[in-house]
Amino acid sequence: MKYKSQKVAYWFFALCMLLFSLQIVYGFIMGFDRIGIQGLHEIIPFNVARAVHTNLLVVWLLTGFMGAAYYIIPEEAQRELISVKWAYVQLISLAIVGVVTIIGFHFNHWEGRKFLEIPRELDYLVVVNVLLFLFIILGTLFKGKRQTTTALVLSMGLFFAALLYIPGMIWFDSQVMDSFFRWWVVHLWVEGVWELIMGGILSFLLIKLTGVDREVIEKWLYVIVGLTFLSGVLGTGHHYYYIGVNKIWLIVGGIFSALEPLAFLAMALFAVNMYRKGEKSHPNKIALFWTIGSAIVSFVGAGLLGFAHTLPQTNLYTHGTLVTAMHAHYAFWGAYAMIVLAMISYALPNLTGRKRYESSQGMMAFWLSNIGILGMTVAFGVAGVAQVYMERKMKMDFMVVQSEISIHFVVLLICATMFTIGIGLFIFDFIKYGRPTDEALETDNQGHRADGYKIDGHIIENLTGTSEKKGKTVI
Repeated sequence: MKYKSQKVAYWFFALCMLLFSLQIVYGFIMGFDRIGIQGLHEIIPFNVARAVHTNLLVVWLLTGFMGAAYYIIPEEAQRELISVKWAYVQLISLAIVGVVTIIGFHFNHWEGRKFLEIPRELDYLVVVNVLLFLFIILGTLFKGKRQTTTALVLSMGLFFAALLYIPGMIWFDSQVMDSFFRWWVVHLWVEGVWELIMGGILSFLLIKLTGVDREVIEKWLYVIVGLTFLSGVLGTGHHYYYIGVNKIWLIVGGIFSALEPLAFLAMALFAVNMYRKGEKSHPNKIALFWTIGSAIVSFVGAGLLGFAHTLPQTNLYTHGTLVTAMHAHYAFWGAYAMIVLAMISYALPNLTGRKRYESSQGMMAFWLSNIGILGMTVAFGVAGVAQVYMERKMKMDFMVVQSEISIHFVVLLICATMFTIGIGLFIFDFIKYGRPTDEALETDNQGHRADGYKIDGHIIENLTGTSEKKGKTVI
């Protein structure tokens, strides 16, 4: 690492791993519930498990994005964070809000709106938390020595993600109006501004991992930003087909949903092209695999599978079925989970000074988790198509259909076990890296560090003339 304050990112990544683990646990609770093993049903009903599972997904990804920003922005701005203390305050408050929310769900304390179940009083704490985060990030960026396109796109994505949370806090008596603005949060996050966050992180990683010139890589970012806004904003229309709004949204949603894969295609081409142009000499192959994999899998999951069921003619039948779960799992995994794991894989060796990326364990984590999630996606897809045919074409009863397709959830649980082993290996590797250390700070040829100290044997000398002893030589 280049700056001491980048160590803050490690603790966001640690919280991120904890929340991800909990999300997987609740996923298994739902999976077993689907095949009739309901030992926990009285304690954790299906609707509670589902709310916890989906909300943990959002929170751990946001935590990962925040950790990525705390690592990237100092390096891009070429200065320390303006306040490390407040960054830790923000982390602790975020963790407290998450814990209180999850506990509250188990006592049916929520708003009941899908993906936005968090109680209203905690909404305000989330807003304060995010404002503090933006203050630190934007303050660091604009007080820095430079403002790069990578940092600006990442910051823009984070800023608009915060701004678009507000429509979800507006109360409407009309179910139609509530659904209309709820999708401003849910859709414009995951198919809009989160793509900017992904693009910013992807750009940073490709600059570091491929050795391709910054100007070449950042030119692609303008294309990605343009395609994201072109398709993502009006692509919200595919959520408006059946909620009671004007029929014009069938046309608007259909057209712009068809364009949405272009942004993910651009990211996939961008990543592969930069890899081919690059020197391919960076030793951290695990981070490179996660980075390129994220771009490719996001195109398949978010782009192609999304396009496959968002056209009005198709969505008429697939709406509200497991086909949506098929798309959602592979899209979130490729576009956002993998890019967070790529960032962690790149940052950990730099934060801790330990080069564990040469072990086979990290590569096993990559392949097991990806094969597992692909199997889960296929299981959801087969179950979803069967559900569509029996429910929507043969007009069979919903619960009868659920019983008929339960066998597919046995396959899904087997694949989920493989996925969990892969993520378990990743988390084990995370723990083995240990905590970040000042000894991992980079130096130039003269032994100068970016934080204004000079390394000379056992002495760390401040450029102002003071010095401090170290227990061992810093390399």
